[in-house]
Amino acid sequence: MNDDLAGGRADARPDTRARIQAVALDLFTEQGYEGTSLREIAERLGVTKAALYYHFKSKEEIVDSFSADRLARMDMLIEWGRSQPEPHSAGFRRELLARYADELHSGPFLKVMRFFHQNQLAFKNQPAGAKMRDAIIDIIGLLAEPGSAPTARLRAGMAVFALNTSWLLLQGEDISDEQRREAAMEVALDLIRD
Repeated sequence: MNDDLAGGRADARPDTRARIQAVALDLFTEQGYEGTSLREIAERLGVTKAALYYHFKSKEEIVDSFSADRLARMDMLIEWGRSQPEPHSAGFRRELLARYADELHSGPFLKVMRFFHQNQLAFKNQPAGAKMRDAIIDIIGLLAEPGSAPTARLRAGMAVFALNTSWLLLQGEDISDEQRREAAMEVALDLIRD
């Protein structure tokens, strides 16, 4: 077994954290969070459990690490939204939803969102889950003007949830991730039209 994950060694790779996250995420998605052990993650990486422990002491730490990365991206989107000169305009809402859809439906965070949807019960009371919910509420707040009618706030929330749950609701469909994103965007935009 290759122990190149051991810290401080000259041959330790700079992308070790990302490799561990990616392998763990694949296993969590394939087998479920509860059905995956640190030993299985180490085996898939081709390292000893001790080498894996150097970087992450538990599955929770691994989840916290990729959750923190995801939350940092969401925080950047929220900050972008707060810095815009015409918040709540139709153009702003379209752009915010498009940027959020890009985050959800492409790149490494697509797998993270799938993981959270598949393992909701395991994380509903965890700090990472609460932080993710808070970030989603902030994004919804950017879509609905302060003091807007309850129906406007509900439409904004449903637009965000359309993007979040499209892969789940359309699973088993013979469509690409891009087609799924386009369908979700169409529904989301319909929900926020004035």
